[in-house]
Amino acid sequence: MGDYDEDTAFLGQTGPFFWTTFFLLNTVFVSTGFNGLYMVFIGATPNHHCLIPDFNLTEEWTNAIIPFTLVNGEEVKSQCSRYSLDVVRNMSAEGLIPGRDVNLTDLAQEGCLDGWNYSKDIYQSNIVTEWDLVCDDQWKVPFASSTLFVGYLFGSLISGHVSDRFGRKKVVFISLVAQSAAVMLQSFSHSWQMFCVMFLFVGASQISLYISAFVLGTEVLSKTMRILFTTLGAFLFYCIGYMTLPWIAYGIREWRTLLAVLSSTAVVYIPLWWFIPESPRWLITQGRVEEAEAIVREAARKNKIEAPAVIFKESEASAQFQKYTMLDILKSKKIRCITLMCLILWMAINIGYFGLSLNTSNLSGNPFMNCFLSATTEVPAYVVSTVLLKKCPRRALLSSFLVIGGGVLLLIQFIPEDLQYVALALEMTGKFGFTMAFSIVYIYTAEVYPTVLRNVGMGMCSSAARIGSITAPYVIYLGSYNKALPYILMGSLTIASSVVNLFLPETLNRDLPETVEQMQECQGLCNGLKKRKYLEDEGRKNLPIQREVRQDLQAP
Repeated sequence: MGDYDEDTAFLGQTGPFFWTTFFLLNTVFVSTGFNGLYMVFIGATPNHHCLIPDFNLTEEWTNAIIPFTLVNGEEVKSQCSRYSLDVVRNMSAEGLIPGRDVNLTDLAQEGCLDGWNYSKDIYQSNIVTEWDLVCDDQWKVPFASSTLFVGYLFGSLISGHVSDRFGRKKVVFISLVAQSAAVMLQSFSHSWQMFCVMFLFVGASQISLYISAFVLGTEVLSKTMRILFTTLGAFLFYCIGYMTLPWIAYGIREWRTLLAVLSSTAVVYIPLWWFIPESPRWLITQGRVEEAEAIVREAARKNKIEAPAVIFKESEASAQFQKYTMLDILKSKKIRCITLMCLILWMAINIGYFGLSLNTSNLSGNPFMNCFLSATTEVPAYVVSTVLLKKCPRRALLSSFLVIGGGVLLLIQFIPEDLQYVALALEMTGKFGFTMAFSIVYIYTAEVYPTVLRNVGMGMCSSAARIGSITAPYVIYLGSYNKALPYILMGSLTIASSVVNLFLPETLNRDLPETVEQMQECQGLCNGLKKRKYLEDEGRKNLPIQREVRQDLQAP
């Protein structure tokens, strides 16, 4: 197979075709920004307490029936218990005054047998208030959230294989339809179980959409536009969706209506089918050179450039192209070693990022504004990464920001509780580091894998990322045994991954590999034994010559 970048160099690095494709593909990422994060609002737990049936209790007993409990050193009204209603009703009927005639600490308590009263100051309704996911059932909220990540895991594994077989463009639009349908069906959920099942499909379709669109942009755009797309483009438009979500949720406080509105936004993407091209690189690997050439000629027309009579070499048109699957990654030692290191990187970045997110104290104030500010803090990281990736080596950049993120995780445990601003500053620094690492590792991984395996490789790495995000809450849970343990574990893993990253091949200023043969070797790990064996063999071959030379030198 020839060099695609060399064959299409006449198109230039920019132009109407590249810019149009750049913006249209980026709009797809807006949907992923709010369709995966709405759980922040529909899974939020509002203030609540036990429902007290109308039994004509006196005002004193109505106010006193909810006991106080100690939470984080502060006395608050219990959200999961009340004084025995039968006992309170009898005492109220007898005219006894709580606290004066009756010692409340002596009264028996019971659970919220009649349900709960929920505050509607912020949310009119969500899954917590509809299915009473509080107290003994509060574990169902994080479990529901984890089903999204499990969906990411399955989607990552499946989407790469499907996209490599049927094409990037088809999978992008099929995933868009599937994501919209899953969110819409989720809005009609009649039970928590159905909600979780549909959230699984939301996650699978969303990550499939993200990976396929990301790979499509990587393969269609020029070198210059590729870096802009994979850093500032994809991630910034994701942030736009993330920043848009709280304003939509602010205007729609009922969860079913919110999901229906978010689902319906997919309609605006339908016309894009006629404007976004298939990947010519993928078409060539399938032997469909004429279709690839037609797309390139159309790009030349839009860029007002005259295309050569023959774009791709004859050898490309007549070559037999091998089909690749995930098993091919395991067959080659070179690919297997690089993939293992990439999996470690993606998993460590996700554990650290979500570890910091879970550890960050809930900001006081409006939750919609807090969500907006949280999304906004990621924008500078994407802008900085875009600038740095144009000139700086990928390995050095990624290792540097992994050290920053891991260092924060190791240092934050030593900050005294009275220095909350210092702890918050460190957490924001860590989030900046991990956000930078996210944007770098995506383009780095895409540049390491060849076209024939790129989507499969990206899918496997994304699966490792999902395992990391699923694991992060359980790592944080270790803090109940030892407060420092989660930080030590996550920080050590992140620092170790920064060292592993140094053994990956550098991709700065290199053409994207098209075939497995063009894929670079990793530095020192996979080929270290091979080089050592080669040197030993060469040494044995040259040993007689060395002895002869030594004898000649020693001769009088």
